[in-house]
Amino acid sequence: MIALPDEAVREIRAHAGETYPEECCGALLGTAEKAEARVARTERLSNIATVERGRRYVIDPAEYLRVERRAAEEGLALLGFYHSHPDHPAAPSAFDREHAMPIFHYLVQAVAGGQPGDLTAWLLSEDRQAFDRETIAVGKSGA
Repeated sequence: MIALPDEAVREIRAHAGETYPEECCGALLGTAEKAEARVARTERLSNIATVERGRRYVIDPAEYLRVERRAAEEGLALLGFYHSHPDHPAAPSAFDREHAMPIFHYLVQAVAGGQPGDLTAWLLSEDRQAFDRETIAVGKSGA
């Protein structure tokens, strides 16, 4: 399960709407204990994809390191990432699976015609063959 405060959901939805028709992306910062990740806050990241920005996102490695360090400075962990799917369902694509890591949580925000829709959460299996859907608890306080 992943717990998201209302503010994190609002931020993800706003980011997805603002960047439509391109994909947005961002980091999930918080804590993890046993089978529950608790998001304290999100941090917007730049999508540096040079092609198919409406279907792909790429995070700059330097920005990844910056957000990981910032999380550590705040006593938090980098739990994973969120991104949007413009005019597509809130489910990971084959491209998402190929570029994901089993240690992270992935949120996918559907956005149709600029209006945010479903938000889903996913964990990549250890063998990297499939994503498993994860329960989202919205409104729970973060870390």
